[in-house]
Amino acid sequence: MRFAAGLGLAALLALMLVSLGVGAAEISVRQARSDAWTMLVLMESRLPRTLAVALAGAALAVSGTLIQSLVRNRFVGPDTTGTSESAALGLLAVTILAPASPIWVKMVAASFAAMAGTALFIVVIRRLPRREVMLVPIAGLVLSGVLGSIVTWIAWQADLLQYVGVWMSGEFSGVTAGRYELLWVAGLAAGLAWVGADRFAILSLGDGVATGLGLSTASVMRFGLVVVAVVSALVVTTVGMVPFLGLVVPNIVARVMGDNLRASLPVVAASGAGLLLACDIIGRLLIAPYEMPVSVILGVLGALIFLVLLYRRPAHA
Repeated sequence: MRFAAGLGLAALLALMLVSLGVGAAEISVRQARSDAWTMLVLMESRLPRTLAVALAGAALAVSGTLIQSLVRNRFVGPDTTGTSESAALGLLAVTILAPASPIWVKMVAASFAAMAGTALFIVVIRRLPRREVMLVPIAGLVLSGVLGSIVTWIAWQADLLQYVGVWMSGEFSGVTAGRYELLWVAGLAAGLAWVGADRFAILSLGDGVATGLGLSTASVMRFGLVVVAVVSALVVTTVGMVPFLGLVVPNIVARVMGDNLRASLPVVAASGAGLLLACDIIGRLLIAPYEMPVSVILGVLGALIFLVLLYRRPAHA
């Protein structure tokens, strides 16, 4: 296990080094000490972008693990429960009502909207038959579609479709120094999930079991909702929606490591960061010197991974 963890960390570091060297401008990391222009590109563009991708990937993967524990279903993620669309709705409301608001106000509004949307999803699925497991992701997709349609309609009425297009499509080309730092807050929020990892694991066993073990299910649920909402809101505010990451990464790690969240959450974070970095690098290389949004690459790759997960049984089954 330690060898695998070390190998995964080495792969993540290698991807980060590759990310620093890939872009429209041909530079070398070795030249940074002697070339002022190279140093400027690295510090103002490449390094912020690499850190933003890693932070967003890690935070989204952890939030996906949390939402799956909260609703006790492996087929959901932040992008299939209405969370991201709710964050975009809150961001849109602030943009219309108070366009001069600072970024932290938009972040707070998006966070509260994301929390409300996730809570609505939980209320909806609790009314579904417990045996019909596949109804949960279907309900999430329906809710996401409805909220996304509301966002698009309001944006069309307010002539803000271009802004919504940016929020709906995750891409990191505009990330520079000073325009990604909110993602450190998302990373911190995801890190706090590790503190309550044992509680989330107990909650995933069911309300009856959790209550019997003396756990306050309501407080754990609120804590999880806050983490998922803050992460989703900050990612949408900074780089837009990133599909499938919070769905496939937790499933892959759970098949290998099981449901021990205390041990698996760091691996989930590293795997999410690595997958998003790989997709971002592919997006920069496919049509270089132009690039494709990471959401396009991850949308295709994530769908394929999810289909494989659906049709392939776990190794311990």
